[in-house]
Amino acid sequence: MELKTVLFDVTEHIATITLNRPEAMNSFNEAMLADFAAIWQTVKDDDDIRVVVLRAAGDRAFCTGMDVKQGIDRHANVWSQTDPGERLSPKLNQVWKPVICAVQGMAAGGAFYWLNEADIIICSQDATFFDPHVTYGLTAALEPIGLARRIPLGETLRIALLGLDERVSADRALQIGLVSEVTAPEQLWRRADELAQVIAAKPAAAIQGTVRAIWESLDTGRTHALRTALSYTQVGNPIGKAEVDRAAVARVQWRLR
Repeated sequence: MELKTVLFDVTEHIATITLNRPEAMNSFNEAMLADFAAIWQTVKDDDDIRVVVLRAAGDRAFCTGMDVKQGIDRHANVWSQTDPGERLSPKLNQVWKPVICAVQGMAAGGAFYWLNEADIIICSQDATFFDPHVTYGLTAALEPIGLARRIPLGETLRIALLGLDERVSADRALQIGLVSEVTAPEQLWRRADELAQVIAAKPAAAIQGTVRAIWESLDTGRTHALRTALSYTQVGNPIGKAEVDRAAVARVQWRLR
């Protein structure tokens, strides 16, 4: 891949993606949309990749959404226009390998395309989360709809309706379940990599089946989701169990006693 806006590295089954437009607050432009379309296809196709860590260069921002100076290409026919999330979002691209987001600084607006579909989100103490759409007279729809599936509805509406007038702190993000862990800024990337290493060491078939089963259940009712879940275990368990070194698992359990 010839990537223009991000850095991409694969080491020990972990793909590390670094948004690399710190001079533009890591906002996304048309080039970044193209980069992510290629990245998600690569991640999906390459079975050497088991986990993804998504992070961002610079100190000021993880991502502040779309680059308003450059914009993105829009089809002239309004009915042919597409959501940027179709290229940015892992689950919309049927990527079932876990995505860990490591957030520092500002995460705003279109940054939620990634956060909404991350499997684990951690952040540094300086992280803030907000959605500026309504402040600029824009309907906040795509990002909040995704966000409402991972945090309480009232918290989603508060973020969407207050716009630039309020930012969710790292501590508040932890309280409402937007993130699962807060670190010191200098520890953020290392901690994300530690989590990725733990997941990458587990059977890939079991991990990916788990991710897919849980995410796809969000599109159905409870009873249908539970009935469908059985098929995931029937397909995935024979593959995953064959990858397990039970003696090694037993040794780990013994050490934890």
